[in-house]
Amino acid sequence: MLWAGRMKLGTFGILLVFVHVSGACEFGPFPYSVTGIACRMTKPAALLLNQETAQVIQAAFRNAKFPNITGERSMRLLGKVAYWLTNIQVNDLSIEQSEVELKENDAIHIAIKNVTAVFKGTLTYGYAGAWFLQLFHSVDFEIESSIDLQINIKLMCQKDQVAADASDCYLTFHKLTLHLQGEKEPGWLKQLFTDFISFTLKLVLKSEVCNEINFLAQLLANFVHDLAANFVQDEDISLDISLASVPLIKANYLESHHKGLVLYKNYSDVFSDSVFSPVLLTESRMLYFWLSEHILNSLASAAFLDKRLALTIRGEELQALFQMEDTETQRKVVQMIFQGTSYNDSVAKVWSLAHPQISLHPEGTVVKSLVAVEIGIFPPGEESLMVLYMEKEITVTIQAAYVEKKLILHPLDSRIEFKVFKCTADPSGNDPSIRNFLQTMVAAVGIPEVISRIEPALTALMNSKGLNLFEIRNPEIITRKGYIIVQLDFSFPNHLLLDFLEKTL
Repeated sequence: MLWAGRMKLGTFGILLVFVHVSGACEFGPFPYSVTGIACRMTKPAALLLNQETAQVIQAAFRNAKFPNITGERSMRLLGKVAYWLTNIQVNDLSIEQSEVELKENDAIHIAIKNVTAVFKGTLTYGYAGAWFLQLFHSVDFEIESSIDLQINIKLMCQKDQVAADASDCYLTFHKLTLHLQGEKEPGWLKQLFTDFISFTLKLVLKSEVCNEINFLAQLLANFVHDLAANFVQDEDISLDISLASVPLIKANYLESHHKGLVLYKNYSDVFSDSVFSPVLLTESRMLYFWLSEHILNSLASAAFLDKRLALTIRGEELQALFQMEDTETQRKVVQMIFQGTSYNDSVAKVWSLAHPQISLHPEGTVVKSLVAVEIGIFPPGEESLMVLYMEKEITVTIQAAYVEKKLILHPLDSRIEFKVFKCTADPSGNDPSIRNFLQTMVAAVGIPEVISRIEPALTALMNSKGLNLFEIRNPEIITRKGYIIVQLDFSFPNHLLLDFLEKTL
């Protein structure tokens, strides 16, 4: 496969996160069975990222430290001529064209053509004449260069994540012209040092440029890995994104597979019956994420163990729930439950009693949870009193969307089954009006109220990881039996990698 055009250097840095050879890592006989997360990046996304990363390469070269070059040569009549090139810096780097080929042996071949750069520094030279006369001079210089690069990046797995070896690197020089300051030096001197320096300079440039590329390749691989690891971590809860299998390299996409096990304190997560297969994803969008139902269940369990599934409602928010409709029945039930106490002197607590159960289906995400609700009142001058306690099993089907950089959760239907019901206004439980009102209230406003709290919390969490920096276009969240697919097109924030390199280099 050959992708050509006026593209920029940098393909390897972004592609590294998706591919490797398994020489340093071992996978079981059925690696897809332990795949909790899969990521597919299609060719349009790879080309987009390739264009953006040219600025990263240029920033890296601007920060490169080139060593001093020294040499000497015996000349008739002049004796020994020695030279030093110091303070070498690269300026005006431009990259005209890049051709990228993905080889079936998990290597990326990059041919970069017409790379032009100006190297500046100071030339100090001296010679000892036949009569022991020593002369030393310093002059600023510029070296104009035109170079083609060929890079074969061999990819491997180290410590269950991608590593890269870009040491197979070749430079071809089409132009290497030395200019001395003001061109005032004798012509023979310029020719002398051009001949002396040319061979040595080519070796130094090849070494430094290729070392820089090799360093940057691994730097970018680590950067993307750390970025992904940070995105799936919140305080003590995180996902294990170590590789689960050898990624796929096809003509139109790259695909990586990750374990996706939940990590939380002493919580032990095991997963070996994934339904993932590459045929479940298409190639029409730029980026795909496949997530197993097991991941969502494990995350819900970790959130429960971390005591995150709890909610407190008081004051105006509590009033809005109980005054969803202004009817005689509503007023009677409120009076019975709160015993005339102001909403400002009352509090409702809602929490999960067990791990929520999550299942994925074409119609949406089905969440089943055993929930407790407790309402307490604090009459002025009196002791607090629990006036209502109930446990109920709630099953709700939810459809998710991502619109204008916000997560939207839409409940489709719900089922509520009371397990425990205690109310001081009806200790015998013979008055159905209270229970009927509460069941209607929970379905009509209680579940939407909880979801309305979850939406901004999850949106804020994703934005804190930098999701809002991306321009995401037409995202789709598709649920199927046992898994979920997120597919989208996007624009890459080109300052993201630049900011990282400026802090790192």
